[in-house]
Amino acid sequence: MSIERETLLEMYLRMNQARAFEEKVKWGFARGMIHGTTHLSIGQEASGVASCMALDKGDKASLSHRGHSAAIGFGVDLNKMMAELLGRANGYCKGKGGSMHIADIESGNLGANGIVGGGFSISVGAALTQQYQETGNVVLCFSGDGATNEGSFHESLNLASIWKLPVIFYIENNLYAMSNPIEKSMNITDIADRAASYGMPGVICDGNDVFDVYQTIQEAAKHCRDGKGPVLVESKTYRWDGHSKSDAQAYRTMEERKEWMAKDPILRLRNHLIEEGIKTAEEVDAIDTKAKQDIEDAFEFAWNSPEPDVSTLMEDVYA
Repeated sequence: MSIERETLLEMYLRMNQARAFEEKVKWGFARGMIHGTTHLSIGQEASGVASCMALDKGDKASLSHRGHSAAIGFGVDLNKMMAELLGRANGYCKGKGGSMHIADIESGNLGANGIVGGGFSISVGAALTQQYQETGNVVLCFSGDGATNEGSFHESLNLASIWKLPVIFYIENNLYAMSNPIEKSMNITDIADRAASYGMPGVICDGNDVFDVYQTIQEAAKHCRDGKGPVLVESKTYRWDGHSKSDAQAYRTMEERKEWMAKDPILRLRNHLIEEGIKTAEEVDAIDTKAKQDIEDAFEFAWNSPEPDVSTLMEDVYA
């Protein structure tokens, strides 16, 4: 399929911002400037960015613990997002949530989730709201492959199917649930096959190809908007780094990593822009430079932002 020129260029910018963001976060963690933990999605930028950009204004998204690329694809404020990771008061969650809790309810970003499979039931509830209020909007629900073995996955798909809710269950299959390879945790090759159990379409896309991701999500969203119920989409992709910052990655080979790194989604889109005459190499380089500067500016903003006051410690506590 074709994607409008301006959309494609914005997609390329956001993918580069996502990678630069996570490289900066990795740098900050190594220097003790960022605390807690984080789960990077370097290598998965097409899967996260293109899927969110395929949505219409008013649509919702719930993100997984590996949600930086998706959040940037959804159009978050980079300053507020970086401020959240640095624990600053002007972050999205006032500096109290960190990497796994980037949320902006007003824009439709229902938030990332530190609980494996935690977004499934939230998304079903949000989709029920869209159906009840007849908004015409859909909900894009992110999860990793490992989360599809949680009870919440099966319960949520079952209920969404019965009620024909406008929700896309978007599974980013990067082959490993933490350090557990997919073939040791389920007796199927394709997670999309599980959709048949709940009477909904199950679709696979190349998570490293922006065109395939974008088209797949748009088609799934149309299915939902037409009142035909939910869709399960499996995005085949790969994370270059470990599960979290403390992962030694002893469970996979360097050869495997190199094979997937050769499928770099950003490089694939860069080559397309140049080969199709959309931009010259120099113009594409300028986009790369802008993306990196945007992240440097966001880090400087966050670093110089105030920390939460101790008096706010018990605010926003619900359990």
